Amino acid sequence: MENSLQPAGALHAAEDKLLACVHCGLCLEACPTYVLTGDENDSPRGRIYLMRGVKEGRLAATATTFKRHINRCLGCRACEAACPAGVEYGQLLEAAREDQTRASQPRTITTRLLHFALRHVWIHPARLRLAFTAARLARDTNLTKLLLKTRLARFVSLRLEFALWLLEASSAVKATDKSGAIQRTRSVSQNENSSQATQPVSLFTGCVTESLFARVNHATRRVLEANDCQVTAPQKQVCCGALHAHAGDMEGARTLARHNIEAFADAGSAPVITNAGGCGAMLLSYDHLLADDENYAQRARLFSRRVRDISQQLEAIENTNGASLRQGAKSDESVTTYDASCHLLYGQRASEAPLKMLSLIPDLRFVPLAGSEVCCGGAGVYNLLEMEMAERVLKEKLEHIKETGAEVLATGNPGCHMQIAAGARLAGMNRLRVCHPVELLDESYERAGLYQKEK
Repeated sequence: MENSLQPAGALHAAEDKLLACVHCGLCLEACPTYVLTGDENDSPRGRIYLMRGVKEGRLAATATTFKRHINRCLGCRACEAACPAGVEYGQLLEAAREDQTRASQPRTITTRLLHFALRHVWIHPARLRLAFTAARLARDTNLTKLLLKTRLARFVSLRLEFALWLLEASSAVKATDKSGAIQRTRSVSQNENSSQATQPVSLFTGCVTESLFARVNHATRRVLEANDCQVTAPQKQVCCGALHAHAGDMEGARTLARHNIEAFADAGSAPVITNAGGCGAMLLSYDHLLADDENYAQRARLFSRRVRDISQQLEAIENTNGASLRQGAKSDESVTTYDASCHLLYGQRASEAPLKMLSLIPDLRFVPLAGSEVCCGGAGVYNLLEMEMAERVLKEKLEHIKETGAEVLATGNPGCHMQIAAGARLAGMNRLRVCHPVELLDESYERAGLYQKEK
């Protein structure tokens, strides 16, 4: 029976975290889904009540109410910042989804496809590269544009159509100066600053970033090298495991975590640099993820301490021995705003560092974004699984972006990039360029002549 009680192993193990919640309600207004629905079950406090019901055997992990409200959670972790008791809600959500996954089989076509992709594609690097190569080919040959223009994708399903919009939104949008001239492509030698490099760092390239946003990884490397870092990127690194954790497949996430710990072992204690908020937050959680693994627990703790966002690494350089960061050249006159990646903000605690990185661009016409700290509705694959709620969350984000009058929006996560860019195109905001903050700094560095050209 669907509602038959099942053992709540993960939630049972998280009993102390469940009991930490004092149900004060200060998290309510920080929760995007509660703000939209007004339903207590769509709040962090309400979901913790449901989790306790499952843990105590009063509610089944397969119960419709439990699944509906747990699945509606964006996992943005804004509630953690508002919580005076320090409840580790993100870990509780993963435990709830793990128990839910163990207790029932995926039933809809969408969840079956997700289950298949996580178990049989994402965890195998060669298969994942092949899948992303096909996606990139479809994007770069304008096949996605054709499918969208002819409405063939919509004929199959609205989810497929929006997935193609997300893919199309990952395309590079070239910066232009006021005369409309496209900036020339940069090409720099990998080791151009090797004689000056003082700190070794190890770049986590990420599966989505490397496959669909390789330009962000290239920009990250160039900016780090310009600031006297020696950059390496381990070849055997794999997906961070965030999608697995969000979907309740914790064993899959642990498998990937062990692979990455091994891959970055040769880099010693060098900082592990990320440019994707979701990846960074996941890498930071390896110590929790592998806490019960006697072979990896200590190694996971040491690994997590090394993780830094690109903006945090630049901040660390500036704070070390009074070192000063390279200033770029004056920007063009485009109005720019910034939207915070939830996991960069709440998972990696990087609130000011990305803004400091943008401040390295002289005379940047920066306008703050109201609600920058609120989720955009992307949340991994949430925008494909919970389309109605994701659309409502995104609509409010786009309204705030319009209010800024910005022509450029910077955000530090590929999922946020695709969600906002796809939504902007569907809303007719065609002049809005979405990019990573490090891309803007990279372009500023090029204008300043900090990069040598390959001959």
